[in-house]
Amino acid sequence: MSEDIVMRLLRQVKSGEVSLEDARFALEDVNLTEEEYITAVDHGVFNMPEAGTIVRSSISPSASTWLVTIVFVWGLFWTIYWAGGLAYGLFNHWDQQMLSFFLAMMLTTIIIMGIVYLKWVMPDTLIVKHRRNKYITPKDPNSWKNYKV
Repeated sequence: MSEDIVMRLLRQVKSGEVSLEDARFALEDVNLTEEEYITAVDHGVFNMPEAGTIVRSSISPSASTWLVTIVFVWGLFWTIYWAGGLAYGLFNHWDQQMLSFFLAMMLTTIIIMGIVYLKWVMPDTLIVKHRRNKYITPKDPNSWKNYKV
């Protein structure tokens, strides 16, 4: 991503290197036409990214909080509890209603842990890839790659 003057100025204001009044004064005489403004706003939102481009929509949340750790310990305990109860019930020939309850509770606990993982642990990064042809014909030398060792 290119580092232009405005983005550098915004980062300096965020870090505290430049005051907000100084930044306003520096951008006071900047004039944008309506077309340039719309192009700047629409860039990256409506344009198709190139293959392999990494798009980051926000800063990745921290997964090192105590709340996430407690939820995973809680989820691990209850998943083992429900899975153990399900295995015990299978060996002792419990009825299907009780076995399905234990299975449903185990899956619900795993789903809750998955939601917490997706929301607060997994980084908010999307790697854009475009689909390629599955079959490359032998008469297509432009798509061949020459690897040298």
